[in-house]
Amino acid sequence: MELKKQTYTDLVVTYIKRSILDGTYKPGTKVKELVIAKKLSISRAPIREALQILIKEGLVVWIPQKGKFITELTPKQIRDSYFTGGILEAAAVCSVIQKYTLRDIKKLEDIAEKMRLISENNEPIEKIAHLDDKFHKILFSRMDNELLLEFCTRSCQGISKFLLFKYWIQLYSIEEVYWRHKVIVDALKKGEVYELEACIRNHYLDAGKRMAEICERAMQDTP
Repeated sequence: MELKKQTYTDLVVTYIKRSILDGTYKPGTKVKELVIAKKLSISRAPIREALQILIKEGLVVWIPQKGKFITELTPKQIRDSYFTGGILEAAAVCSVIQKYTLRDIKKLEDIAEKMRLISENNEPIEKIAHLDDKFHKILFSRMDNELLLEFCTRSCQGISKFLLFKYWIQLYSIEEVYWRHKVIVDALKKGEVYELEACIRNHYLDAGKRMAEICERAMQDTP
């Protein structure tokens, strides 16, 4: 049975993200539609759609008359991105704080508990990435402002999990990751808007600062 075009688009998005993670596509690499079309044996139409999705997510940038490239960020851009993401997500979550259900909170607690168990069992920190995604998706789930959601996601979610993943896993110990998420859940449970806003904002502010420092050191060490 012939695959639907949207399925091909998803295939391309997955392929490019995987290529970023495995180092095939490094920051600044030009993304060539023809090469991908030959590699995946598909037409260029779904590739263009996939690239538009990745541009919206901040993983690809389009430079007029030059083409599309994997996003490359300076330390300052990283700090700015996380700072912006923290402000937006904090404001968004707090604006719908009354919409979170007991079930939502239970899901967040369960995720935090899984993080704790990973730490307790000394499991690889890479396992945290999927849980972190689920955690923030639950926070995003009560938002009904698609534009705000897009900006929140673009600011640092995709960036940290793909462009900067090799640095992201160096930011904190697994135990620290657990506590960083637990304080957010606790503030949400209490319904303390100002405390919750500060927790989420600082969650991103500190991560962005650490990420920028690691990237800066890596740039200095590169011949």
